[in-house]
Amino acid sequence: MMERQGEAIVLRVWPFQEADLLVSLFTREQGRVKGVARHALRSRRRFGGALEPMTYVRATYAEKPKQELVRLDAFEILSSPLARPIDYARTAALQFVAEVVEEALPEQAPEDAVFRLVLAVLDELQVGRVWMPVTYFALWMNRLMGWMPELGRCVVCGADLRGGTVWYSGAGDGVTCRDDRRGGSEALSAASVAEAVRMFRGPVSGLAEESWPRERAVDLRRFAVEMLERHLGRRLVSARALG
Repeated sequence: MMERQGEAIVLRVWPFQEADLLVSLFTREQGRVKGVARHALRSRRRFGGALEPMTYVRATYAEKPKQELVRLDAFEILSSPLARPIDYARTAALQFVAEVVEEALPEQAPEDAVFRLVLAVLDELQVGRVWMPVTYFALWMNRLMGWMPELGRCVVCGADLRGGTVWYSGAGDGVTCRDDRRGGSEALSAASVAEAVRMFRGPVSGLAEESWPRERAVDLRRFAVEMLERHLGRRLVSARALG
């Protein structure tokens, strides 16, 4: 049996056997793993409030060869989402981040860039200020997974689209000009394309002080979510909750 300790983010928790819990954990060193927290429903000594989704912890766990589930021994809370005020939008945003990571990443595949992205976004997800971090996260997950299309050129005719509106569709890759748009295409405004460029050029913290109401770049957020859903092959429940 190999003992491990390292940084991790709790993604999901399910009831397991009797007083046990099954936990999906995104670790920095090993990527996404699943483990069993024995007797977690009976004793708070080893885990306390550390099993809340999107809690950043230092996890101690053990794994046996040829076994899919690790044994979770203890969590030390490094940062908890419950340490800040919570409301419906922030709860939905936290669930969105967890669901995307859970669905996008295979098990046992370290993704340090994604881990750093999640931590940076979690720092900025605050009551009344969720829309920019959610948009930033969705865009960057598309880029890190290799799913982000080039926004500056029509995939059909090759026209330079920089500075203008682009069109996209769930039926095909890339973006197009107006003349080559596919049936059912949606527009992504020039202003929102510019916002995407800004997000790819700087950290989320650099945008955090700007006023970002729900209506700002709503088409960009929709675009980023639809790109994620297209490549995941499923609807994201948490995205529907965000609206």
